Amino acid sequence: MIQRYISRHLAVKFFLSYLVVILVGIVILASAAELAVPRAFDRHLSAMGSMMQEMMGGQPMGGMMGTLSSSGDMNADLYRNFRAAVTEALALAALAAGLAAVVVSVVVSRQVVAPIQAMRRASARIAEGHYAERVVIPGNVAAGDLDELAQLALSFNRMAAQLARTEAMRRQLIGDVSHELRTPLTAIKGSLEGLMDGVLPATPETYQQIHREASRLQRLVEDLQELSRVEARAYELHPRRLSPRALLEQAASRLRYQFSEKGVSLEVRTPERLPDVWADEDRIQQVLTNLLGNALRYTPAGGAVTLEAQPARGEVRFQVRDTGVGISPEHLPHLFDRFYRVDKSRSRERGGSGIGLTIAKHLVEAHGGRIWAESAGRGQGSTFVFTLPQAGSLPNL
Repeated sequence: MIQRYISRHLAVKFFLSYLVVILVGIVILASAAELAVPRAFDRHLSAMGSMMQEMMGGQPMGGMMGTLSSSGDMNADLYRNFRAAVTEALALAALAAGLAAVVVSVVVSRQVVAPIQAMRRASARIAEGHYAERVVIPGNVAAGDLDELAQLALSFNRMAAQLARTEAMRRQLIGDVSHELRTPLTAIKGSLEGLMDGVLPATPETYQQIHREASRLQRLVEDLQELSRVEARAYELHPRRLSPRALLEQAASRLRYQFSEKGVSLEVRTPERLPDVWADEDRIQQVLTNLLGNALRYTPAGGAVTLEAQPARGEVRFQVRDTGVGISPEHLPHLFDRFYRVDKSRSRERGGSGIGLTIAKHLVEAHGGRIWAESAGRGQGSTFVFTLPQAGSLPNL
């Protein structure tokens, strides 16, 4: 019933729009005919009178006047017939135009209503959870030959695809969180059951093991809370002018002991003149700490990690370069996804929570910058790069 009403409603609108155009044209044509026909008829009669006068040049004046007088009634009758013919022609034209308006409005309304109805049905399916639903796009998408309805259909499909990706990410997040929480909880529960059954001795080592698993669980929950705040932008940025060199030196000093303890060298390299950046110091230190911790985790003893900064077209490019295990090209686009691990067999105790890079990505983008990873492959080391706007080109934070 709704489809029929929409179809009829649009058809009536199209018909009325065409009918209005036709009526306006007819009114203009009739007005023009009303003004032009008498003058044209008078000019035509005057021309005919002149011709008759020339043809009857030798006839006496009285005879000529009699002839003209007798033809006056005939001229009036001729004018009435001519005007009736013009009116009849206009009426037939109006009738033909009205019928054409009906046909055209029906055809056009069907062409317009059909894709709209398809999108209505697809949107109803998507609302029910069927995110694979799509509509046919009329026209050549590759060539860009799309009218307004085709562009609407294309936007609808893009929206449906984004909803499908969002739903997939939601389901994956639920599964990942469940898996990450299950591991430490299982270890804690197993240790406690062993203590209660007397299988495990109540020694400091046993309690330390339980404490380590509880700490892992607490870190994971804190990372998830931080990720939730970052993704929802539920935090404030306090940007100010900062020296890139000072940012790198501060981050390096925080982790220099951990690097020294593992036997990995840490070096800061920047040019002498480097423009200041516009950023929140605490948040950028969080980004650098995550990237440095990731580099330290995957760089073996004897390796090196280098912090660099270079100016680049209104930005400053920061780099964390390591000589570690490297990353295969197929993993690079997914490194900043939640819980993504290059080595699926690596435990979270050694491989981290898998959230730090995701948090770093959101923080950098909140500053108006970009972040990505580069690597020549396994065993070739890796470089994490992010940009921040220079203090002279302030972004909308």
